[in-house]
Amino acid sequence: MSDKISSSRESLAEILGGRRGALDASVPPAAFVVGWLIAGRSVAWGAGAAIAVAVVLGVFRLVRGQGVRAVVVSLAAVVAAALIALHTGRAEDFFLLQLLSNLASALLFAASIVIRWPLLGVVVGVLLGQKTRWRRDPELVKAYSRASWVWVAQYALRVVIYGLLWWAGQVVVLGIARTVLSWPLVALTVAVSGWVLYRTLPDDHPGLRLTEPEAEPEK
Repeated sequence: MSDKISSSRESLAEILGGRRGALDASVPPAAFVVGWLIAGRSVAWGAGAAIAVAVVLGVFRLVRGQGVRAVVVSLAAVVAAALIALHTGRAEDFFLLQLLSNLASALLFAASIVIRWPLLGVVVGVLLGQKTRWRRDPELVKAYSRASWVWVAQYALRVVIYGLLWWAGQVVVLGIARTVLSWPLVALTVAVSGWVLYRTLPDDHPGLRLTEPEAEPEK
């Protein structure tokens, strides 16, 4: 019985999806750095290159039938980062929004664990169509809480590295760090948090789809 349950469990990577979003997030910053360097350290040219690449990626994703909302959010984030850099005239400020968003994410994930509403559980619950029914199982709440600390560590690592490089004005290294700390770090985080999640659950636990759908109300 235990072997059957283990073999039927879905990996966290399968539930959360691929690395497409993380890959897309690393390309516009790289374009910004390249444009900035080629144009003699021009923030305007770097911003234009980043926005142009983001638009091309967005059109490509729309043509492939991917969600409009995700494309709009990704494009808006690049435009906002470009506008910040253009406003301040500092190339490193293109990465300021990413620094602040990772800080906010680290704080939100940590707070969610403290109040016993781990965000990893919230996200997976929505993706599985369970909404908040997973909270009825104390073992799942405990597992999601422990696994969410891995995500806190991921965001905290980015904050430290981005913060130090931004403070030092290391634009090129920021672009490299943005790529290295994008999909490779996300893939590692998903793998480690998935391992922690299932390691915490008892061997005879059915897994993330434990809760049955809510019964239809009697007519």
